[in-house]
Amino acid sequence: MEEEAKPAQTDPPRGIYPARVDDKGRLKLPVNFERFLSGEPLFVTSWDGRMARIYKLPVWQENERLLFAETDDPEAAEDLSFLAYKYGADSDVDGQGRLLMPTDLRRELGLENQPVFLEYSNGAVNVYNKAIHDEREQRAKQNRAEKLSAFKKKGLK
Repeated sequence: MEEEAKPAQTDPPRGIYPARVDDKGRLKLPVNFERFLSGEPLFVTSWDGRMARIYKLPVWQENERLLFAETDDPEAAEDLSFLAYKYGADSDVDGQGRLLMPTDLRRELGLENQPVFLEYSNGAVNVYNKAIHDEREQRAKQNRAEKLSAFKKKGLK
């Protein structure tokens, strides 16, 4: 029996979605993230030691070009590259909509065998644990009325 092909999704998903990393380090992707990431080579890493980033390979290669061409602060570029490669690895989405997270990365970020959250931002998919989610939510709620008022003045509808 042939497996039915899933339609490709070119636009990135919008919103924050719950997911889970299982005991073998596989991230079970929500359907819209699975459609967006499937069928393409991926690179998974972290820049900040708090959130994982899942990059489609062409976007990751843009980051590599930027870092390898750095002339103003080559030591900083080398340090960022080192950490990205230490915790990162190539990956892809399997036939069951799962993506293997690199072992060192998921341990460093506390993503093993627990719920996580996914969101698309600035060229990649962020993956983070509940503590980071709750921290971000608390910060976002602080001074919400003032933030909203300022952006309504700028044209937010």
